[in-house]
Amino acid sequence: MTTSTPPVRDAARAVVLDEDQRVLLLRYDEGGGFWATPGRFLEEGEDHTTATLRELREELGIEEAAVELGVQLAERSEGHLVGGREVRQVERYFLACVSPGDVNPERATQPDNIREYRWWTQDELRSTTETVYPRGLADLIAAVAEGRTPNRPIVLAG
Repeated sequence: MTTSTPPVRDAARAVVLDEDQRVLLLRYDEGGGFWATPGRFLEEGEDHTTATLRELREELGIEEAAVELGVQLAERSEGHLVGGREVRQVERYFLACVSPGDVNPERATQPDNIREYRWWTQDELRSTTETVYPRGLADLIAAVAEGRTPNRPIVLAG
């Protein structure tokens, strides 16, 4: 019996924080609805940093000059369907600091299936009953807010 390994798809995501340590999340309706950080897969020849900045511009209309892009905070690997094919998506999460005034969805060129965006406080993130991806995001943001940025990217659960 032969089993095939799903192809790997690299992705870049941003943990977008403002000066009050609120995190910006996007809401999608798929799979019963969920909130997630901005980002998607890398385009051919693109590195993770470039992809992160591109996604912030495409999804939220944030200009590159307005983003203070920081270190890679985390990584997550998750299998899911893309165009009817199983893939293993490997996501790298980068710290991105922006001012709420720099978010302009009217400038977004590829809002995909985003239903809304919202700034969440740490307390709101910890107490919500809504689905938020990635799991462990609240703890990661709390660590960053306390000045405990990971020395190496941590591994997050699906």
